[in-house]
Amino acid sequence: MVDRRDIGSWLEGPGAVRTTAEGDYPGRDLGLPESGPGSIARTGIRALAIIVDWALCSLIAAAVLGYHLGEPGLGSFKPLLVFVVENVLLVGTLGSTLGHRLFGLRVIGVDRTPAGLVRALVRTLLLAIVLPAVIWDKDQRGFHDRIAGTMILRTR
Repeated sequence: MVDRRDIGSWLEGPGAVRTTAEGDYPGRDLGLPESGPGSIARTGIRALAIIVDWALCSLIAAAVLGYHLGEPGLGSFKPLLVFVVENVLLVGTLGSTLGHRLFGLRVIGVDRTPAGLVRALVRTLLLAIVLPAVIWDKDQRGFHDRIAGTMILRTR
């Protein structure tokens, strides 16, 4: 019987060989440690960071842009607008959003350089449409990170 391991992930292309050997872990193929500082940030901690960011962006949208929960029409996109601006500016300049910083995460390029504004913009626009962010590769990098050439690492 053929299963998913035989055909690989659609991100890797048909016929890709996925290793599930003992000692394999997210980030190994990127030359990263298995755990601790510098390792790939796992899904749970990234989810907590984005929840914090979204909550803060919603509060900012309410205070600055007059957003009200359940607002109809285009007004409901105000928190998303704040979220996009926050991510592009903070990831592009500091390497982390407020939620990332709170949970000890940092976004860098796979070439180990700072993300920068261009990669942060690409990553954020894809993150804003959600779907690319919930499709991962074997290194637990979302499709938005793969396209932007970035990864989220633990700092502590």
